[in-house]
Amino acid sequence: MQNSTLPSPPLSAASPWPILSTQDLNIYYGDFLALRDVTMAIPEHKITALIGPSGCGKSTLLRCFNRLNDLIDGFRLEGHVFYYQQDLYSNAVDAVQVRRRIGMVFQQPNPFPKSIYDNIAFGARALGLKTDIDDLVEHALRQAILWDEVKDKLKTNGLELSGGQQQRLCIARAISVQPDVILMDEPCASLDPISTLKIEELLRELVKTYTIVTVTHNMQQASRIADYTAFFNAQADPKGKRSGYLVEYGETHQIFQSPNEEATRRYISGQFG
Repeated sequence: MQNSTLPSPPLSAASPWPILSTQDLNIYYGDFLALRDVTMAIPEHKITALIGPSGCGKSTLLRCFNRLNDLIDGFRLEGHVFYYQQDLYSNAVDAVQVRRRIGMVFQQPNPFPKSIYDNIAFGARALGLKTDIDDLVEHALRQAILWDEVKDKLKTNGLELSGGQQQRLCIARAISVQPDVILMDEPCASLDPISTLKIEELLRELVKTYTIVTVTHNMQQASRIADYTAFFNAQADPKGKRSGYLVEYGETHQIFQSPNEEATRRYISGQFG
């Protein structure tokens, strides 16, 4: 199978199409329909938050955007996931290329058991990028607002950093290979309030360069940082298994101030979830 080259980002500041989109998307694990009939478009250089109760498919959708679900037994997909105009699940597309363009930061900080320097340099070395590694490491750490805290201890094991620093290290590692999109699965869930605030401030800076899609259970966080918000809910089938679906998607201020759906209003007001 010959791998196609993913399209380059448009040169204009305003793309004529969304950077990520789905069309009639259904996601299965074996016979279980985990997420159904999702059609949505994610704009460039914005933060899009995915909110909703546990089990509604937020993380499942997030992992579809860089094909991490491919690694799960029984996963299959109906419909389409597009990066610009390229169907990411075309047989011709290399999943490794997808993950190079669309990076991921997980809920629990997961630095490699290596030095801070080697954590950042790992991706560039693995991809064979022809670049000055010292400059790349510094640039990524500066973008992650971590450079001043670690510049004198780059040989220190990344696991020795605090939880908040480890998460910023993981963000620096993700952006070191210059992706177009950063996916974040509850990146502040395991952090204290001060570290959470630093991550939120960081995301508002990073979105000037990258497109960010994040899952969060924190309604206040979504209202603070997101430009767009998608609310997902779940419905039980006759066997009691919960299938997720998209209820409402729009600009964050509209979703939080004047939602179109009663379920959205009840969720963001804390009546369920």
